Amino acid sequence: MSAATVAAVRLGRARQLHRRRLILTLLAALVVVTFAASLMIGHTFYPPETVLQVILGRDAGGANFTVGELRLPRAIVAVVVGLCFGMGGVTFQTMLRNQLASPDIIGITAGAGAAAAFAIIVLRLSDAQVSVFAIVAGLAVALLVYLLSFRSGVLGTRLILVGIGVAAMLDSVTSYLLSRAGEWDLQQAMRWLAGSLNGATWGDAVTVSIAFVALAPVLLAQSRNLTALRLGDDTAGALGVGVERTRVLLIITAVGLIAFGTAAAGPVAFVAFLSGPIAARILGPRGSLLVPAGLVGALLVAVADFLGQWALGTRFPVGVVTGVLGAPYLVYLIVRTNRAGGSL
Repeated sequence: MSAATVAAVRLGRARQLHRRRLILTLLAALVVVTFAASLMIGHTFYPPETVLQVILGRDAGGANFTVGELRLPRAIVAVVVGLCFGMGGVTFQTMLRNQLASPDIIGITAGAGAAAAFAIIVLRLSDAQVSVFAIVAGLAVALLVYLLSFRSGVLGTRLILVGIGVAAMLDSVTSYLLSRAGEWDLQQAMRWLAGSLNGATWGDAVTVSIAFVALAPVLLAQSRNLTALRLGDDTAGALGVGVERTRVLLIITAVGLIAFGTAAAGPVAFVAFLSGPIAARILGPRGSLLVPAGLVGALLVAVADFLGQWALGTRFPVGVVTGVLGAPYLVYLIVRTNRAGGSL
């Protein structure tokens, strides 16, 4: 290879790296701007200096309660839940090499939702106990889908189809529970199932933040192995990746992020499904999509919650807004795949 070719390759890589860093910086800046706007804007507008006083723990009058106890934990939960959904969703999509391999599609969020409905309607548990039920159910459903789809390894298409079947059964359980619920229990369950940040507390913010800080570094440490799995099991194995061990670790970690995010905000529709494809469209397929998808997820949830509160004339749960955005994309993806003559 000539020196000119080597120089051209290095220049191309440098440009790609510069573009990647620029886009990541822009995404992070948009998340920060949306986060700040959600703290300032509401029925009462608070200027940036007042919000800063609250964050620093200084006396700011009524803003201490409005910003410090209502808006700030809600904004933190929105961003961290988006990070959890974005990173967890793109892990499944990359590992199984299929955009439909999202926790929304393969039953994990359906399992958490059915468990939450059971906990609210039948057991009448508190919010904290409902969250624990949702986390355990998400992990259990992921294990069930993995075991049912395992046959000398896990094929992505098989896992997706098994997950869709399990999700359908769990959705039926949820519908049955809702049909038997009393008026108050029904309202509480529907609010949770829609995916809502109403009533987000500091307890929710702390719990989901701790889970993210504990689990996200595991995914980031496995980013190279995850990228290798995108090339296929045989190629990844040839590159020295312990395929099944890596896959199990990635599934457990990604499901943990999804489960804790769901416990904090409910099954916010399509965030895990949309974040990875949007990040790939912006950055291109090369390189790890974990951080970009996390930032896209955080931006989606934060913007959707802000729009749901103040921009649509009436208040909508964040899951309703993301569902309106995500459902057309799912239809488009299926139609495009079908026209291309592909399969799931």
